[in-house]
Amino acid sequence: MVNSIIIILAVVLLAGLLYFEKTGNRKAVIPTKTILSLFFVITVIVQSHPVPLYYHLLLAGLILCLIGDFFLALPQKAMFLAGLISFLLGHVLYVLAFFSVASMSGLIWPGVAVVLLISGSVFLWLRPHLGGMKVPVFFYVVIISLMVIGAWSLIIDGGLPIESRIVIFAGALLFYVSDIFVARDRFLKKEFLNRLIGLPLYYAGQFLLAFSVGLIG
Repeated sequence: MVNSIIIILAVVLLAGLLYFEKTGNRKAVIPTKTILSLFFVITVIVQSHPVPLYYHLLLAGLILCLIGDFFLALPQKAMFLAGLISFLLGHVLYVLAFFSVASMSGLIWPGVAVVLLISGSVFLWLRPHLGGMKVPVFFYVVIISLMVIGAWSLIIDGGLPIESRIVIFAGALLFYVSDIFVARDRFLKKEFLNRLIGLPLYYAGQFLLAFSVGLIG
């Protein structure tokens, strides 16, 4: 019941956020986005916590993403770097969370190869447009790639419930793809299409990761 209410409220807030982004109402974007992001923190808190370490790491990561969302909603250019750092640290915690419950196997290497190929291609695509942000973006790409690899290590782990593995991998993958649209908006072409696609992917990913806390045990 609680999860259903959270999902309904999140969808309403997301629709409002997309409307405010479309109309360029920055004063409404900041509180709407902050409240919506606060909901995925609330979501992880109200789930059962069968694996405490995974819960605490993911909770801390989600809080850092909430902070990053607030920074990115602000119009000042310096806030983009602050948001990037917040998300980078959040991804580090996600990586630690995923690998804290994963059992490593040789099957991880095909996933590593695919992720590195895609991430390398994305970075080369962005590189001519990054200017002084090359180093921060490079490290961000490395960390978010590790996050997806960590999620892959879980989906191939037959010792965990299949539902939790699918939810975690889907959440990480949606987050990863949404960041491509953030980068496109920031460095290549600023347009509403990036938010129209990227924001639903991002929030779907975050809420899936938040729900995973109650499924992983």
